[in-house]
Amino acid sequence: MTTPADVHGVREPGLPGRLLTVERDALVPLLRGRAEEDFTLPVAACPGWSVRDVLAHCSSAFTRVLEGRFEQGVFSPACNDRDIAERAEWSNQRVVDELERGMTEAGPVIAKAGGVLDILALGEWVHAGDVREAFGEPGAYAGAGLPSALSLMAYVTCRKGHLSLHADLDDADEPLRLGDISGRRPPARYIGDGPTLVRLYAGRPVDGASYELAGAEAGELNIFDE
Repeated sequence: MTTPADVHGVREPGLPGRLLTVERDALVPLLRGRAEEDFTLPVAACPGWSVRDVLAHCSSAFTRVLEGRFEQGVFSPACNDRDIAERAEWSNQRVVDELERGMTEAGPVIAKAGGVLDILALGEWVHAGDVREAFGEPGAYAGAGLPSALSLMAYVTCRKGHLSLHADLDDADEPLRLGDISGRRPPARYIGDGPTLVRLYAGRPVDGASYELAGAEAGELNIFDE
């Protein structure tokens, strides 16, 4: 894996859309080839949700982006549950159709939003990994989209003023800098592979993974629990 050039703190508007396009081309064929019962499998990263629930959450989020529906409380747990419930009578393939449309068309809308929606593209990519893990697919949080996901994660953590971290990735040519660039706190250090770093920043289990983290606790890295 090769990470893109270090553009820490600089937004690349087209990056979220490219990430979603790459992930669409990997995920949608996988979903269309699965048996109906596979959509009922539990997703460990999202307690109480099935594969279908995660997909319905993702597809509805994209539709909200495309339709500009951002009412108060959007993407809260209650809002997510309502979106999933609204699709309860849909076929699995209809949910996949909506997801495919969203992953195809949301990129330009996210690009025009000035950065505020970039984390949504990253979160949807992480959820695709959650689904692959539920299916028992290898490399759940890896694949062709990983370099773009890492670059987007670097920008998102900088935008959020997240703690500074210097990542020496086993599977990349260049180190990755994430988080606050103000220098107010010495950067934490990470040594390990890209997928494990994604798991840490997404609050996913890293049981059995080989990595080193100094200057921060694993729980401090989660960007989806703020």
